[in-house]
Amino acid sequence: MQWADILIGAALLLFGRRLFWLFVGGVGFIVGFNFAGQMFQGQSPGLILLIAIVVGLLGAIASIFLQRVVVAIAAFLAGGYFLSAASVMALPNSAGGVAWIAFVVGGIVGAILALALLDPALILLSSLAGATAISQNVPLEPGSKGILFLVLLVFGIVVQAAQYSRTRRPPPSAEPE
Repeated sequence: MQWADILIGAALLLFGRRLFWLFVGGVGFIVGFNFAGQMFQGQSPGLILLIAIVVGLLGAIASIFLQRVVVAIAAFLAGGYFLSAASVMALPNSAGGVAWIAFVVGGIVGAILALALLDPALILLSSLAGATAISQNVPLEPGSKGILFLVLLVFGIVVQAAQYSRTRRPPPSAEPE
């Protein structure tokens, strides 16, 4: 399912703040897919995909009604996903416990950021999640993946910050000067 992670990663990278339900649903899908793949090893890929789709859809639907709570949960998942992936890349021979600890720490930091600074946190976290999803699923050497991750992260932040600044500008005055 590398293509799905790459497509969702690109959507998160470019539109995560603007369409936060997409951010929540996309992060839910990616984390659900990775979690289901680990928990149900050897099971049908269709079952794992179904679990990921259900988690993503539940997150997207809930985000419409419970914005702040769901954004904090999605930020927890995005921060955890990023820091867990970073710990696996930095410490490839470490035990699985390190990745789980990194997931929890990254999740807590992500949730706190989202609650304190909603829009900037959404830009940063959706860019992190999108860049991570894409760079993890492109067949490159580890060093090249790191460079790709940084380029995508900066690109996502710049694109979303530009979109955000356009929506925050007051409309031009209709009065002639």
